Amino acid sequence: MTLKCFELINLVLSALVGGMYWGPWLALSRSLNTFDPGVFLAITHRLNQNMAGLMTYLTPLGLLSTLPTLYLSFGSQPTTFWFTLAGFIGFLTALLVTVWIEVPLVMQIVHWDASALPINWMQLRDRWMNFHWLRVMGD
Repeated sequence: MTLKCFELINLVLSALVGGMYWGPWLALSRSLNTFDPGVFLAITHRLNQNMAGLMTYLTPLGLLSTLPTLYLSFGSQPTTFWFTLAGFIGFLTALLVTVWIEVPLVMQIVHWDASALPINWMQLRDRWMNFHWLRVMGD
């Protein structure tokens, strides 16, 4: 029963994190390169304001919620263990992409002004979108 409780907690937290990654990607990321710079900046600012605070806590909590399931299923439920381990690795990959690549890029973008964009702003936007895709696939 304890394992099932931890599996449920992990499933709910993972679904919330995955939804936070998939939603913007499905709704916006595939079209961001078609927006005027001002619209792109407004969307990026709003997404950052809406998501940063929540994801700062939700993502690590979701990742940590896999640990009890891994511990409790090790040796006794190999299928649960290996699927949870695969999920943990994907989750960890998404977290590392977020911390090392996505967040630093967004921190640059939120300081841009539409009237004075960096020369390489489109390359940075595309880099952010490409890594966001990788993050979505990892989660």
